[in-house]
Amino acid sequence: MSVSHTLDTADTVLSAQGLVMRFGGITATNNLTLNLKKGARHALIGPNGAGKTTLINLLTGVLQPTEGKIFLEGVDITTLAPHKRVARGMVRTFQINQLFDTLTPLQTLAMVVSQQQRLGGQWWHALGASSKVTERCEQLLEQFHLTAVMDQETRVLAYGKRRLLEIAIALACEPRVLLLDEPVAGVPSGEREELLQTVAALPADVSILLIEHDMDLVFSFSNFMTVLVNGTVLTEGEPEQIANDARVKTVYLGHGDEVNDG
Repeated sequence: MSVSHTLDTADTVLSAQGLVMRFGGITATNNLTLNLKKGARHALIGPNGAGKTTLINLLTGVLQPTEGKIFLEGVDITTLAPHKRVARGMVRTFQINQLFDTLTPLQTLAMVVSQQQRLGGQWWHALGASSKVTERCEQLLEQFHLTAVMDQETRVLAYGKRRLLEIAIALACEPRVLLLDEPVAGVPSGEREELLQTVAALPADVSILLIEHDMDLVFSFSNFMTVLVNGTVLTEGEPEQIANDARVKTVYLGHGDEVNDG
């Protein structure tokens, strides 16, 4: 493989280099560079219109950048299709639930785990015949506090449980990079603590990029933060640095305590 299609990744698992995304006359991201370190808990924040969603769509292949490159574990994936990025270990959760309403959590996870273990679409057979599938499903159900509701149709689950199932699905894909897109969005306060604790307990070897407007979650979860404003990186650093940065405080004046999605 030529040098132009690789990147030195001593401790970086995902790297966006000089990303520009133009929609007609609008520049949504402007020469944006971001590096996700191995094992990081990296938060991406910014006010409304900052370019967070655009950046995630670029990283996951939903959008193709006007300029710039994206590297996953040193390999140029800039033009790679979204499903191939998932196969390479980069998985995203969504702000809005995208689940199979008529399947149960057990059936949903069995389907994903079976595909991950190359058992194709025969998950209903694998669930009974494959001890590996059964064991992995049991692990995920317990880890994400879904055992008690594993046989209920997803459509009747409490919203917090649906969010937990979504993250369980993402983890069932065995990601090395997990993009958490507003995991507590819309979750009632009474269901948030269980979800927050579960997110905090995600495997240390999974590198996580968190997009979130809940500042309590951002500061309790992350060990590094990037602040976007108008499609560019305003600043980045450890949470304490960001909390005390005068420029960041200025950006959020008038936005209240919460940061809206952009």
